[in-house]
Amino acid sequence: MTSPLRIGAVGLGRLGRFHAETVAERLPDTQLAAVCSVMPDELASAKDQFPNATGYTDYSEMLQKESLDAIVLSSPSSLHCSQLLQATEAGLHVFTEKPLGITIEECQQVVQQISAYPDRTVMIGFMRRYDPSYLEVKARLDAGEIGRPILFRSYSVDPETSIDSALAYLPHSAGQFLDMAVHDIDLARWLLQSEPRMITAAGGCYAHPEFAEHDDGDNVAAFMQFENDTMAFLLAGRTAPHGYQVETEIIGTKATLRVGMTPQRNHVEILDGHGVRKLCSQGFLERFEQAYIAELEAFVRCIREKRPAEVTVHDGLRATEIAMAAQQAFHEI
Repeated sequence: MTSPLRIGAVGLGRLGRFHAETVAERLPDTQLAAVCSVMPDELASAKDQFPNATGYTDYSEMLQKESLDAIVLSSPSSLHCSQLLQATEAGLHVFTEKPLGITIEECQQVVQQISAYPDRTVMIGFMRRYDPSYLEVKARLDAGEIGRPILFRSYSVDPETSIDSALAYLPHSAGQFLDMAVHDIDLARWLLQSEPRMITAAGGCYAHPEFAEHDDGDNVAAFMQFENDTMAFLLAGRTAPHGYQVETEIIGTKATLRVGMTPQRNHVEILDGHGVRKLCSQGFLERFEQAYIAELEAFVRCIREKRPAEVTVHDGLRATEIAMAAQQAFHEI
């Protein structure tokens, strides 16, 4: 019988806490051995929830003192590359949330340095690749059911009710394309099996001028053409009045595939004095809960089976390069 994988969770915000819960409560043969956050309230709350996990405010101290097998990083984006390299140098496997990094140079350094550790599983958290709906789209695309792809269109829009957290994160943000549209960028690369050869971008501050103080917009868009000639349109926004919305459409010469065109919470319809309506998801965990669990399940499988990650640091590098190119194009308008 194999011993449980001892995993440390770093960063204990909303998603980081969910990842910690997944390791502690949802995955077989894993043990949440340590939790780490520089935020005292987050750490105290996590310690109450996971009393068997040792708490740390210092990441380096955790690596030195704990006998771990793997790390799950949900820390601020600016720390991903340095923390990933520290962990691999300490002999650990690493799952890191997107993006891989906030500069192309640091991402390239990660790709170069971890090549010296072929026995490490290092995986990037692009969870849409593990969502059942997107997996079906991938299978149908690969089977040639829609013919030649003409247009890829994908929206990622956060609800207006979450704007306070978005504004609080602005000083740490690398821009909407890297913080939000990077998911759509990875999705396009994965589904189309191609790379963009042309990128232009636009956007602005339609409701929240605070974004302009950080050379960003509250809604931004990019148009790309891929090497296989597929056109792509991406929208990332923070001001949806109805809720959290992620939708994707791929138009082909023989058929069209769509995911999430109505951001409904479930299949219930409400008929009342307002008409016929459906409730919308209000956040990413509500919409992609099963995908977040599935990606960590895949990470653990890769470690157990001693094989490379399914979403690699190269995918992280390419997504960052494309997002930064879109951000630069946005600044040039």
